[in-house]
Parts: sequence; C-alpha cells; structure tokens
Amino acid sequence: MAKRIMVVEDNDLNRKLFCDVLKANGFDVEPVADGESVLETARAVTPDLIIMDIQLPGISGVDLIEAAQQDMLLAQIPVLAVTAFAAKGDEERIRKAGASGYLSKPVSIMPFMNAVKELLPA
Repeated sequence: MAKRIMVVEDNDLNRKLFCDVLKANGFDVEPVADGESVLETARAVTPDLIIMDIQLPGISGVDLIEAAQQDMLLAQIPVLAVTAFAAKGDEERIRKAGASGYLSKPVSIMPFMNAVKELLPA
C-alpha cells in the first residue's frame, strides 16, 4: 500500500510541483492549500508524513507543527518543514517546534525526495 503524504502549501505552483513529484514516486498525496484546515484534514486522512510550508496566510506553519505535537492522533506523524525564509536560527526554531526535517526553498527534486524517504517509516 502506498504511503500517504499530506502537502500543506498555499502557493499553487509549489503545491502542484510537490504533489506531482510525490505521485510520480508512487505516493498517495493529500494537498492542502489552507492552513486553517490542516489539523482537521490530518486527523481525517492520517498521513504517513506531513510536508508543511512555514509561511501560510493567517497561521504559522510553526504553530501548526506545535499543535500537531500536542494532538494524540497526530504527534507521531513526522513533519518535513519547507520554507522560503531561511534566516539564521529558523531551522533550530522549527525543529524545536517538532519538525522532523527541514528544507529551504527553492527545493531541488533529489534533496526533496531524499528528505521524504528519510522521514517515512519503513
């Protein structure tokens, strides 16, 4: 059975790119454009991995990661944080919130897929 990956990304092009690459590599994909529905969607689809954009309108991806860590149903799901704003200290702050992995944009396909495979349970 294919692993399910939830892609949280408000940018349509980035979301489509991530989803297309993941589908081409045999994953089931659940795209989410709206940060407000992330936790509810994650509870409904129980993904094996969440790819989380950090800069979302209305809510921070860091806040969503922290909220997922506090949720008994979601706490065990690894999160790969992806952000365009990679300032000094951001990776540490994002990992401290509970992210299992971190990539800065623009994302290249090979490092992206390597990070995904590294975080998925076998």
